[in-house]
Amino acid sequence: MRIGYYAHHHGSGHCRQADKLAALLPNDARAQLTVFTSLDIDSYRFTAIDEQQIIRLNAEDERPDDILAGRAGEYWQPASLHYSPVGNGDIQERSHQILDTIFHCKIDLMIIDVSVEVAMLCRAASIPYLYVRLPGIRDDAPHFGAFVGALALLAPYPKALESAQTSEWVCDKTLYLDFIYSQQAESYTYESFIDILEKLSVGGEISAPKSTSLPSIEAQLIDKSEATIPIVTVIKGYGGHKAIDEKLPELRSLLPNALIVSLGPIDDDKRCYVDISAEVDDVTPFICHSDYLMMACGLNAVAQAYNYDTPLIVVPDDRPHNEQAVMAEALVAQNKALNWQQFKTLMSVNDGQSESIAQTIHYRSKQHPTTSVDSIEKNNSEENNFEEDSGEETNAVTPTAGQVFMHSITDYPTTKLWFENWLLLRLNLTPESTIKY
Repeated sequence: MRIGYYAHHHGSGHCRQADKLAALLPNDARAQLTVFTSLDIDSYRFTAIDEQQIIRLNAEDERPDDILAGRAGEYWQPASLHYSPVGNGDIQERSHQILDTIFHCKIDLMIIDVSVEVAMLCRAASIPYLYVRLPGIRDDAPHFGAFVGALALLAPYPKALESAQTSEWVCDKTLYLDFIYSQQAESYTYESFIDILEKLSVGGEISAPKSTSLPSIEAQLIDKSEATIPIVTVIKGYGGHKAIDEKLPELRSLLPNALIVSLGPIDDDKRCYVDISAEVDDVTPFICHSDYLMMACGLNAVAQAYNYDTPLIVVPDDRPHNEQAVMAEALVAQNKALNWQQFKTLMSVNDGQSESIAQTIHYRSKQHPTTSVDSIEKNNSEENNFEEDSGEETNAVTPTAGQVFMHSITDYPTTKLWFENWLLLRLNLTPESTIKY
């Protein structure tokens, strides 16, 4: 089947999610994927698919010549839409771009991440779609309409992190893909991590050190077991970082002797509270080897950190539908992270000792185990070892939920066959009737 993917323009996360899903396809099937987005090429460059597979859409901002504003109020705003200017030439053009491309490229199925308006456009044009369901409280009429109109909903996170406030029928119509990983993370030693910090201290933006100097840090951090200066990495994305930047002064106060590294954007007036401010292509060594990890709750960031042992402090950014707040609550409830207040309390109890805090988190996590990629891989490894002990050789690796989903859409020639023979078998809901011949 030929797949279209609509990626919202806010931040780079939606395009990155499309890129990660594309990477799960067999190489010869990636050419069958078309991405629609109004995000410009400088904001995100795809790696799994070619630029000619990207349809750069017109923006959907309001214009002075609009007849009605995007949110025109009662009696003028359709209950099924969040935003719908009338007489907007850009939206007319982008709607034409979407429908024309779907028709000429013979796209069989759309994945919408995320837009209620694009979902309704597809349903009105009789185009089947799957709707990506992000965390948060999305129980308003426009979202419910988009959910109802979809063949199914896709959740790019584990079911264990589902909000208790989500309607049962929404969960029943959802495929949980778990967190989606673009590639096998490179393995970094602690020594290589220190080398990276050294290079950043030369090439990155360095604030005036508080009570530390980088040469002495290098000397003291040769062996992590003997390190005396805690390393705190603060990871932020471009979708919003106000909430986490506001915590930097207090973080510095809590850990006056720590090496604080800020990755991603940072407000100019907050640079004085960190030792290193930088942009990096791979945050893996920082996630793996820092003493503390502090970040917001965007899906891509959480996915990267979810299965590491580094103590995680979550500071959700303000987003529509409480998207990050709900994810933070779920992570804390599953004992995968601490909120800011819990972190401050533990700092006072343990006098800032990262080892004690890590042990506290890990102990609590063991009391409430959750299914994770690590546990799945561990079980697979044990099964493989059993088979090897039985004299049967196997190199099989159990595919992830995301891989199973993406490969399924290449296994069927039509959306109808896929819907009836693969998708419906995995949902707890069925339509009242399907067309049979």
